[in-house]
Amino acid sequence: MVEKVAQRAPEPEPQELIYEYLFAWHKAKAKNMQNGKIILKGKDIAWEQSRQALLKFYLYPKVWNQVGTPGWFIFINRIIRHSGKHKHQGGLGLFVLEGQGYTTVDGVRFDWQKDDLILLPVKPEGCEHQHFNTDPNKPSEWLAFIYDPFRDATGCDIEQKEDSPDWKGPSTPTQMPHVA
Repeated sequence: MVEKVAQRAPEPEPQELIYEYLFAWHKAKAKNMQNGKIILKGKDIAWEQSRQALLKFYLYPKVWNQVGTPGWFIFINRIIRHSGKHKHQGGLGLFVLEGQGYTTVDGVRFDWQKDDLILLPVKPEGCEHQHFNTDPNKPSEWLAFIYDPFRDATGCDIEQKEDSPDWKGPSTPTQMPHVA
């Protein structure tokens, strides 16, 4: 006669409760925000020529875990002639630091100068826009403020329509992936 040997099944791993996970996550996030960088020195941040413009990124997803205010895209855009043209959801502000120029939004021209604030509109399909410098002897610069949770809530996508004339890099796809 053959004897049966009973084997005990392993105990299931205890499941972490979602509430407890979120509680710990919020505490860690709050600690990071309390201890995050408060001052970001412009001299420590490099300019980079992109297909859109010459840019200096202060805040973006890669550094959000190092700063006291994650969730923001903040960067300077330097325009020598004109930027590239792209389309994405508005709902953001561009504060003009230097120079003068204009922005086209869906083909309509809006002139600006130092100390002006450019507000890109929220529209169902986003807004196509491009920025132009009008002083051939001096580039213009503006500072962008984009709050990512708002950007996500509006279903933001970005599509590059035309590259900056200063871009010398490889050809790139026209559709950019969403970065959260």
